[in-house]
Amino acid sequence: MAGLRVWSVLVTGANRGIGLGLVRQFLGTPSPPAWVFAACRDPKGQRAQELQNLASKHPNLVIIPLEVTDPASIKAAAARVEEHLVGSGLNLLINNAGITKLNSLDAETLENMTRIYTTNTVGPLLLGQAFLPLLKKAAQGSPGSALSCSKAAIINMSSYGGSITSPSGWDLMQIVSYRCSKAALNMLTKCQSLGYREHGILCAALHPGWVQTDMGALSQALGTGCLLSSAPQPAVTVDASVRGMLKVLSSLAEKDTGTFLDWQGKVVPW
Repeated sequence: MAGLRVWSVLVTGANRGIGLGLVRQFLGTPSPPAWVFAACRDPKGQRAQELQNLASKHPNLVIIPLEVTDPASIKAAAARVEEHLVGSGLNLLINNAGITKLNSLDAETLENMTRIYTTNTVGPLLLGQAFLPLLKKAAQGSPGSALSCSKAAIINMSSYGGSITSPSGWDLMQIVSYRCSKAALNMLTKCQSLGYREHGILCAALHPGWVQTDMGALSQALGTGCLLSSAPQPAVTVDASVRGMLKVLSSLAEKDTGTFLDWQGKVVPW
């Protein structure tokens, strides 16, 4: 990730899994961002203990309370980030927070579909809107430069399961609500890339791989019809996925805005 130089970055869902891995990697770089904002639902809770430990060691890490389905919480988070930035902009918004639920096609419900869609798709939409002024300010601070994640960018954490084209996605994960939400997130990413390009903001969707997280295990368990204890384990570690994605982010340019890529930089079919 030698080419990725950001003054500030915000990661949602940062208390565990990929989100926590991203925070660790940003903090561990030779030239870390001046500000790393780690957003999660309950910063003082037990599930955020590792994040709290990191914050005690890194003064540039700020933990932000955030519920991505609550407009008031999103607005408050944007205000807190702006206070810390003191007139500068936000270079990179990584919409990583997401949920899934074990449910088959026949058992899917309105309540479940709505909840998953609100978190995985509407949340990134509202966050993009709330942080747009700070992203625009960061882009304006690099006048004339081409689109890049070092300038200003929104990265939405998507999934191979959201690919409509791929015939193998169904075998991997038969989670209807999750897959629909990620397909919609891909469209949102495309819309954001078209709507925010004039402001100098790059937008892209990333598939992190089949990662060794709680969500990765859930996806495989349903896809194979196995219990969690007997399901095959995901192949990619959090560390490997995050390192790969940061390398991809460092290489994104004008031609990549509005695209759907995996953690190794390969194009994922829509």
